[in-house]
Formats: sequence, C-alpha cells, structure tokens
Amino acid sequence: MDHVAFRARQQVLELEGIVPLPVRVAYTDVGQGPPLVLLHGIPTWSYLYSEVIPLLAPRYRVIAPDFLGHGWSDRRDCFDRSLRVHARLVLRLLDALGLARATLVGHDTGGGAALILAIEHPARVERLVLTNTVAYDSWPIDDMLALANPRWRQKPPEEVVRFLQEGLPEGLSRPERLTAEFREGIVAPYADEEGKLSLIRDASALNTNHTTALVHRHGDITAPTLLLWGEDDPQQPVSDGERLAREIPGATLVRVSRASHWVQQDAPAEFAETVAAFLEGSSR
Repeated sequence: MDHVAFRARQQVLELEGIVPLPVRVAYTDVGQGPPLVLLHGIPTWSYLYSEVIPLLAPRYRVIAPDFLGHGWSDRRDCFDRSLRVHARLVLRLLDALGLARATLVGHDTGGGAALILAIEHPARVERLVLTNTVAYDSWPIDDMLALANPRWRQKPPEEVVRFLQEGLPEGLSRPERLTAEFREGIVAPYADEEGKLSLIRDASALNTNHTTALVHRHGDITAPTLLLWGEDDPQQPVSDGERLAREIPGATLVRVSRASHWVQQDAPAEFAETVAAFLEGSSR
C-alpha cells in the first residue's frame, strides 16, 4: 500500500489528557481479534508497518497510531513529544477505543514508550514485543542529534527530506527492500513546512535519561516479553536486545538475520510470523 492510500485509511480522534490541550491522533484500526498496538519510532510514522499490518490483520485487531508530532497526528508547535507523552497517548487511545489491555509492539522510540507502559501500567499490557528499541544510553543517534538543532528550521523541507532519505539505506540490510514506495512514503509527512518543523521538535525531545531511568526497573516487567531484533542494526545494536533479555524476567530474544534497524521493512513476513507465534504462546 502506498502512503496516500495508507493515510486515507487512517481514522482521527481528538484526545485529552496527553498534553495540556486537546490533540488530534491519527491511527489505523483494522482486523478482528485480540488487540495489537504497533508503535513506531523517529523519524518514521505508522507507515513503517505498512507491509506487516496486512499479515497480522486476519488474526488480530491491529491498531497503529502516529505519535504526536509524527506522521499525520497533531503537528502544532505547542506541546512536548517525549517518550512519556508517547506513553500517555497510548493509554488515552486505549481508553477511547474501550480497550482495557492490549499487546504492545514497540520499535525505536516506540519501544521506549512501551517499556514505560509495561513498567508503570502493567495492567494495560497483555504482552510486550520490543523490536530494535531505544534503551540504555545508545540514543539519540547522530542524525537525530543533528536534526534537533533549531537552525534546521531555516532550511527548506526538501533539504530535510533529502537528509532523511540519505539515512534510510543504513537501516536496511536488503537493498531491494529500499523501494521507491518506502523511500517516498516514510518521509511524506515531513515534506512540508509544518511537518519539517514538527520533526525538528520531535528530534529535540529525545532524551537518553528517559531510558536510563528505567534500567533498574526492567526486572519489574511482568508481561510476557519478546525481543525481536534485526541483528545488523548499527543504531540500536543487538547487544542491547541481549541485555534486555537478561534483565526482563522470562524474556525471549529472536534475532532476524539480514535485517537492520527497519526490520519491519527488511523482513515483514518473518516479523509478522514471529510476532504471531509469540502471541499464540510460543516463539521460534
């Protein structure tokens, strides 16, 4: 599915209790079955899961929100975009959809938000999947630190888009998976002036303290946990997945070979199959 069709399928809710003003949240909600919430990272949006969603929707209710400031959720320049705000968005969205519990699949900064939820709101997390997630002090990466410089606001959106697209190959191990559709779609929300500034604000909100503060609490996680890691990731290394597997009680680590940071795009079938096997009580 291209990004235009993906966006057209999204729904929008106005939610309160995330930041001090009501905000618009764009999200996908397809399929039937146990609820499965897919959380993206930066600089992506829920389109990161565009090839995974059709593989999971026949068996699960798949919900994939855009975080504030990302994708097509609210992009106004008047609220925080930290991991804790992302976590509150998930809680308020679950409330609005009438869901007491759900399985969370968190990637990159979405994984950081999922860690917060699993530790601080265990009653809301049925199962937990962390995939090439931010943890410890391995982030923000250099590209996002550079983008956080407010001087980027003086640059045209085209330069920001070019900067993002130049970094995409590093996150994929399979060159054929860098399709024109993915290359264009993943940066589409940031190709205008509002989107450009929003992404700069997203980058400036990244703070390694938000994950280092959780380290001593990883052992408190009670949800069954799968760590699904593209093992070629130069950004969030598989060694972080190995460490999380040791620290989270009963966690299982599955390495995906020939996959890098954007593991959902590198290996969508393997990603979906492994998540489904985990949800059904086993992990291969």
